[in-house]
Amino acid sequence: MNKSLGWRLCCAAALIVALLTFTPLITPNGVWEPRWMGMPYTLWTGILQALVLVGLTWLGTRLHPSNKK
Repeated sequence: MNKSLGWRLCCAAALIVALLTFTPLITPNGVWEPRWMGMPYTLWTGILQALVLVGLTWLGTRLHPSNKK
């Protein structure tokens, strides 16, 4: 896979994850269950989403077309 295609896929994935933030899948109204390690659903899914975005950002820095490595 060339860097340009990887970069575009990375950008598309970040956009999809960011858009999912505002759907009821990630932030449903009044949903506290299931709990994980004492944290309600909305909190641990938000933390997971943030980690995915951090990973996509790291990957994007490696796949950016102007990166000469």
